[in-house]
Amino acid sequence: MDRFSRACAMAINFLDPDIIVLGGGVSNLDSIYQRVPPLLARHVITPTCTTPIVRNKHGDSSGVRGAAWLWDVAE
Repeated sequence: MDRFSRACAMAINFLDPDIIVLGGGVSNLDSIYQRVPPLLARHVITPTCTTPIVRNKHGDSSGVRGAAWLWDVAE
């Protein structure tokens, strides 16, 4: 969790996103949503980190779902 929080903090420090949305199989790890946000404070530049880390809306198959939507476009 520490390494993952460091990776998220790097994204926050460089990109300043409003939200971080997790996808794929890693989004199924429920412990991430409780354990990583408190660890971010150690690694972000700002004094407080309010960037939420959330699960994607359509589950771990969102990438496949998006590819399927492109099927008609590619023809």
